[in-house]
Amino acid sequence: MSKTTASDPAPTTPSDPAPTAAENQELGDAGSQLSTAPTEDAPNLPSLGVIGWVRWFWRQLTSMRVALLLLLLLSLGAIPGSLIPQSGQDETKVADFRKANPTLGDVYDKLGLFHVYSSVWFSAVYILLFISLIGCIVPRTWQFVGQLRGRPPRAPSRLNRLPAHTTWRTTAEPEQVHSAALALLKKRRFRAHLAGDAVAAEKGYLRELGNLAFHIALIVLLVAFAWGQLYKSEGNKLVVEGDGFSNTLTQYDDFKSGSLFTSDDLVPFSFNLKKFTGTYERSGPNKGTPRVYQADLTYSDGPYGKDRKTTVRVNHPLEIGDAKVYLVSHGYAPVITVRDGKGNVVYDDAVPLLPLDANVTSSGAIKVLDGYRNPEGKKEQLGFNAFFVPTFGGAASGTMLSQFPALDSPVLALSAYHGDLGADSGIPQSVYQMDKTNMKEFKDSQGKLFKKLLRPGETMKLPNGAGSVTFGKDVKEWAGFQVVQEPGGGWALAGALVAIGGLAASLFIQRRRVWVRAVKGADGVTVVEMAGLGRSESAKVPEELGDLAGILYDETYDETHDETPAAPGPDDPADSPDTDLEPGTETPVPAEGAEK
Repeated sequence: MSKTTASDPAPTTPSDPAPTAAENQELGDAGSQLSTAPTEDAPNLPSLGVIGWVRWFWRQLTSMRVALLLLLLLSLGAIPGSLIPQSGQDETKVADFRKANPTLGDVYDKLGLFHVYSSVWFSAVYILLFISLIGCIVPRTWQFVGQLRGRPPRAPSRLNRLPAHTTWRTTAEPEQVHSAALALLKKRRFRAHLAGDAVAAEKGYLRELGNLAFHIALIVLLVAFAWGQLYKSEGNKLVVEGDGFSNTLTQYDDFKSGSLFTSDDLVPFSFNLKKFTGTYERSGPNKGTPRVYQADLTYSDGPYGKDRKTTVRVNHPLEIGDAKVYLVSHGYAPVITVRDGKGNVVYDDAVPLLPLDANVTSSGAIKVLDGYRNPEGKKEQLGFNAFFVPTFGGAASGTMLSQFPALDSPVLALSAYHGDLGADSGIPQSVYQMDKTNMKEFKDSQGKLFKKLLRPGETMKLPNGAGSVTFGKDVKEWAGFQVVQEPGGGWALAGALVAIGGLAASLFIQRRRVWVRAVKGADGVTVVEMAGLGRSESAKVPEELGDLAGILYDETYDETHDETPAAPGPDDPADSPDTDLEPGTETPVPAEGAEK
């Protein structure tokens, strides 16, 4: 038995003439279509007309290198969208940036960098990438389907010119070798059939399937991203314990949405905040870190849905249809009662205050808009700047900052004003800030701004019999919720997972072909040739070929029931120095430099 490989090519001799053009063409046919990448014909520039240029442009646009370039441009275009304030997300930051950088702000405006994802240039890259991917996938898909419906090509006439090759001689009949080869290759999940005097087999179709899946997944990601941007909505709502929320536009504190979103797209639901629970680490390096941070809700799905109970935690939202309700913030709402000089209650409500630090030091405003009359009997409005600390360090601490986020020692600082709050001017204003343009300060006995520190249950008397302010014994808590509707999220996740799987398949699976030829020699002994060809150079092809050759050799030997594994040729005696068998063994041993 003798074995050779193309990795150690035989020298050209008169008995081994150079391959003819027909043989080279045949070898090219055998190695063709290991990929479904469309062939690109170089255009004949001198004869290009309008149609020729259009065809050339289309080929360039749908080429893989252009698709990768567009994908890179899309990634680069997303960088300013992450670093520069976006008008669709935070108008206040955009205004502050323009005020601080007027020249740069004008440049950013002209380039569309304050609204990157809806800019003309970003949309152009996005659409071109979409078209390029579709143009790549459609012809590759049809070509791949054609390959699946076809059969592996016939074996080349000169198998010893393939990258991996081995040969041996056996007393088994060619039909026995072919039958054993077919059974072996099909067992190894090759697509195999007998073509002429050789068995042709192919394996690794999942590589191209993974490649196609990767590109289709990219299209799904692009569609999901566009769908999510056009139809998404995002709103925030602060809810005090005991109050509720209904998913309508008028209920939101702030709301933004995609360009194609309408109020009819809002998922109908409502909920009530029964209780907020927050506990914190009391000691150690993580002092003040939340341990329990949850909101107990009762909600109903739809206008006539039954009330259900649930608990919303950080990163564990309430999901109702396409909407998700996230718990995003927390604070305190002291209960404030305001009376006029005659003792009539003109204001009685919990006032949510906004936290300023991790220990929930909070500030806000209390506005009495209606029902109050001053000691002279004239209608007037009252306003109070409020500063609240849940854990007061005491006068000895020298600071009005909370020492801990829990309600261990709550203190409320108020400063009083009267006059016109400007609420009727038609100009929107924050409920957490007070416009003091038309307000006058209440003065104390020393002529300074009237202010006082209150503990729960204490009352502050306003000067000159103007009324009183009582800090209730109960301090309610509030929770901030973000309601998000982003319909493309599930598709985007599915596309990302498929893209990862498809990329892994295209990287780690190799497309390869194997041929086994068995013919009778001049001396009547069967000569077996076995060769393999991969899409790219890899050690896997010769290793796999050697493994298959060893198994096939053993199987054909077992069928002959001879004492020797192979019949020696007339010019290849058993004691020849060129023999490939070790003395006293029945296993073929490759010659030096040969692949089994």
